[in-house]
Amino acid sequence: MKTGKKLALYFAAALVVTGAAFAASLAVGRYPIDWTRLAADGMDRRVFFTLRLPRTCMALLAGFALGIAGGVYQTVFQNPLAAPDIIGVSSGASAGAAAAILFFGGGVTLTALLAFAGGMTAVLAVLALAGFVRQRGVTGIVLAGIAVNALTQSMLMLMKLTADPEKQLAAIEFWTMGSFADVTMQKLWGVLPLVAAGLLCLFLLHRQIILLGLGEEDARMLGVPVGAMRCAVLLLATLVTGSVVSMTGLISFIGLLAPHIARLLTRSSRFSTTVLAGLAGGALLLVADVLARSIGSSEVPVSIVTSLLGVPFLLRLMWGERNG
Repeated sequence: MKTGKKLALYFAAALVVTGAAFAASLAVGRYPIDWTRLAADGMDRRVFFTLRLPRTCMALLAGFALGIAGGVYQTVFQNPLAAPDIIGVSSGASAGAAAAILFFGGGVTLTALLAFAGGMTAVLAVLALAGFVRQRGVTGIVLAGIAVNALTQSMLMLMKLTADPEKQLAAIEFWTMGSFADVTMQKLWGVLPLVAAGLLCLFLLHRQIILLGLGEEDARMLGVPVGAMRCAVLLLATLVTGSVVSMTGLISFIGLLAPHIARLLTRSSRFSTTVLAGLAGGALLLVADVLARSIGSSEVPVSIVTSLLGVPFLLRLMWGERNG
C-alpha cells in the first residue's frame, strides 16, 4: 500500500476511534441520561450541557493538545522520551498551583492562573539559563531544565511541608493527579483561545519544526535560525501544555505515549505524524476519563488511569528496542 493511502487510512481509523470514545464519554456518568427525553427533560438537559458535554470536550482538547505538544518536544529535542517535565513545565505549574492553594485560598480561577504562570515562568527561566551554559543548543536547554526542575520541586516540597494536612495538602496532591470533575463550559471557553492560538502557530511552523528535528547543523544550512526558532517553538508548545494543565491539573503519559503510537503506525517523523499523535492523545484521554468515572465507586484521578495505560506500553516499547 502506498504511503499516502496508508496515512489516510490511519487518519480515518484515528477519527473513528476518537469519535467512538467521544460518544462513550457523553454516555457514561453517575447520572443516567434518557436520550429520548433530552429535549424535554430539564434535568437531563442540564446534566448534559453543564457537566457531560464540557467535560468530554475538555478531555478531547487536552488529549489532542498534549499529543501535539509531546510530538513537538520529542522532535525538537531529538529524544523519544522528551516530555513537558524536561524543561520544567510540569513542576513549574505544580508550584504555581500549590502557591495559589497555600497562600490565596485555592480558588479555581486563581489556581489555574498561577499554574499557567508557573509553567511559563519555569520555561522562560530554562531558556534564559541555557544561554549561560557552556553546552549550547539542546544539551544546554536540558541541563538548564534539570536545574530549574530541581528548584521548583524543592519549592513545591517546602510548600507541602508547611501546608495544612487536612485541607491544603490534600488539595495540592489532588491537583497534581489531574481531574476533569470540575470542568465547566466557562472554563472550556476560557482555555480554548490560548490552546487554539498555540496549535495554529505550531501548524504554521511545521516545516521549521521538522528541520529542527534533523539537527542544528542541517537546520542552519537549510536557512532556519536555530536558536530563535527553537525558543519560539518550545514557548508555543509550553503555552499549549500550560493552558491545558492549568485547568485539568497534571496529566501524565499522554504527551509521551501518543507520539510513540503515531510513529509506530507511520514509521516516519513528518508533521502529519504529529497531527496523528494529537488524535491518538485525544482518544487515549477520552478513554482514560471514561475509565476514571466508571472503574470504582468514586471517581479516580485521571493521571492514575493514564499511568496504568502508559506503563505497559512503554515496557513493550523497551522490550521491542531490546530485541530489535
